[in-house]
Amino acid sequence: MTSINTNTSAMTALQSLSMINSSLDQTQSRISTGYRVGAASDNAAYWSIATTMRSDNKALGAVEDALGLGQAKVDVAYTGMEAAIDVTSEIKAKLLAALEPGVDKTKINSELSELKNQLSSIASSASFSGENWLQNSTAAAAGTKNVVSSFNRDSAGNVSVGTIGLNVSNMTLIGTDDETQGFLTKDYDADQLLATPTATPDNYRLIDVTGETTSATGTVIALASTTTDAQVNAMVRVVDKILSDMTTAASNLGASKTRMDIQSEFVSNLRNSIDKGVGTLVDADMTEESTRLKALQTQQQLGVQALSIANSSSQSVLSLFR
Repeated sequence: MTSINTNTSAMTALQSLSMINSSLDQTQSRISTGYRVGAASDNAAYWSIATTMRSDNKALGAVEDALGLGQAKVDVAYTGMEAAIDVTSEIKAKLLAALEPGVDKTKINSELSELKNQLSSIASSASFSGENWLQNSTAAAAGTKNVVSSFNRDSAGNVSVGTIGLNVSNMTLIGTDDETQGFLTKDYDADQLLATPTATPDNYRLIDVTGETTSATGTVIALASTTTDAQVNAMVRVVDKILSDMTTAASNLGASKTRMDIQSEFVSNLRNSIDKGVGTLVDADMTEESTRLKALQTQQQLGVQALSIANSSSQSVLSLFR
């Protein structure tokens, strides 16, 4: 039946063209944004996962920054500790030189004084971002410093933040308020450092600070013309013990530095993996989309022609009435 009220062919062609235009709009949107899933309406599950992972990746970026800050603080403390070890080794060598017969101990003491001043300068200068892990100016122990190292999300969606802890109390060189907190300012019993202690306390310390609240009571290591060889030997044992403690602290700092380096590299690689995973879920395949665009543009042209033919078909009925 031929009807001029209902043009079935035109309706079919129009519906087909509308579907083609809708697909074309979607493809053009993917090409312009680069996303296959750009909104929840495109794919709610993938969009939700991608949004959560992007948020977590930003958090990991903050973790990476925090690790960088922590690495800088560790580097500064490690550099200061190494310099202090070198100077303390020089002090040990000067004390050993004082055991030579006929040596002028007062001249060696002048060198010791300068070396001790250098140790104080190193400890006070090893500061980064307002924190100095080698010098404690408070009455309380320095305690543990935590560096943010990870951001974790478990299977239930609960998040937690991981940290790397460093016991700064075990690397303090100078306690300016409490001398007993620093390697260089606290007392060491030289008698206890003998192979066979005599149970007679013989306390020495390397550096004396001023204005402290809590003082160490040991004798400050220094030389005078009347200093005996036995006293010098006691000083050497104490300085050697200080070097041992400082070396242990430097080893701990080095281990922490290595761990932070490894963690920083891991976080960086993890962020890249998350970006890759999110891209797999929501990014558009531009090669595929460009091919689809060409096909849809061709279909659109054909659809327009089909609709034009369908619309003109009703005009042929006029020939029947001539």
